[in-house]
Amino acid sequence: MGQFVFTNVRIFDGTGELPYSGEVQVEGNRITRVGRGSRSLTTPGAVVIDGAGATLMPGMTEAHTHFSWNDAPSLGQIQRMPPEEHILWCAHVAERLLKAGWTSCVGAATAKPRLDVVTRNAINSGQIPGPRYLAASQEITVPGGLGDETLPHLPFEEFSFGAVVNGADEMRKVVRMFLKYGVDTIKLNLSGEYIAGIPAEFTPMTDAEVIVAVEEARMRGKRLSAHARSCGSVKQCVKHGVDIIYHASFTDDEALDMLESKKDKHFVAPGLAWLINTSYHASEWGVTPEMARDMGYHRELEVAIESLKKMHKRGIRILPGGDYGFAWTKHGTNAKDLEYFVKYLGMTPMEALISATKYGGQIMMQGHELGQIRDGYLADMILVDGDPLANISVLQDQKRILAVMKDGKFYKEPVMRSERSVYSLSAA
Repeated sequence: MGQFVFTNVRIFDGTGELPYSGEVQVEGNRITRVGRGSRSLTTPGAVVIDGAGATLMPGMTEAHTHFSWNDAPSLGQIQRMPPEEHILWCAHVAERLLKAGWTSCVGAATAKPRLDVVTRNAINSGQIPGPRYLAASQEITVPGGLGDETLPHLPFEEFSFGAVVNGADEMRKVVRMFLKYGVDTIKLNLSGEYIAGIPAEFTPMTDAEVIVAVEEARMRGKRLSAHARSCGSVKQCVKHGVDIIYHASFTDDEALDMLESKKDKHFVAPGLAWLINTSYHASEWGVTPEMARDMGYHRELEVAIESLKKMHKRGIRILPGGDYGFAWTKHGTNAKDLEYFVKYLGMTPMEALISATKYGGQIMMQGHELGQIRDGYLADMILVDGDPLANISVLQDQKRILAVMKDGKFYKEPVMRSERSVYSLSAA
């Protein structure tokens, strides 16, 4: 790690303040100085990055990440990928997301028990490039719940996408197994999913099973997340302390009040990309808009938008993460979430960017040092060709992600004018 000075950049610092022209100094893996105006920083021997007016912003956090989802149209096709090929796929996705500007990711479930843990460890040891990553367990479900794909008279657990438990004792055993493997997050499937033939409003897991999972995870200082589309499952999350709530489509006033009362504890990553694309853009893979409507997705999308609007107005933290990794929500298109937040939830572009940066640092449990461009913070930053506040869709064009730095190291480098030892984006 060396010394760098970003100059001639427009700084979006993630604090909520409007962007300003300035310079940023990096030493090792930390931001050491942020200056306003030009030529405000002088660091002898530092490599200068001339941003040519590009936007410098914190690296983004993807809050609902499935490295092991292999851009296939079904859970079965994801699960049936052989483990050797599967871990290579995870490594590929990790690098793809990092170069797209996602410098941190929260694992939301893995297709096989140790894929997330192995990928995280390989990233942390420097074996492969990838974002900061919090590894998840498989989805833990109950017989007949989402992720239970065993067949009548063929009750082989290898057929199942998730880990199937029946009762509190089995839940304790499975959670302990995943904790032994070294996961950061235990994932529970607390509601259904229409495409799997299980109504989204269905809440199949008992309070007793959830309580045991929470008890075991907390004993070892770990967090929990949940697939929670139904109103009942959202209430379970708040009641029992499940930290990260995925989807939260169906709520009532009681659920919203519960969430608001503990809004400093919980995060919501709604997965709008899944709802929108399943509803209207999956015909190529056999799910026409008419089929999606009949399954219930059009109604869920309408209800979810209204519910999430209310959450946003109540100050509940909503973060990007749209269940990417299916055929119609491919990895690398994740920044579409930010456009959806603005288009459907009424967020301002500033609020959408805060959700991906400042809130990202918080969900990574590093809010004191990650997700903003401030003195002393970790040097996770991206250079963007354009102004995301004026046009948030620029973050979807990977050609406009000019440079990616994580932990003070470039993983996507700007063009180098070697004769001057200056990185110049204008020379690209």
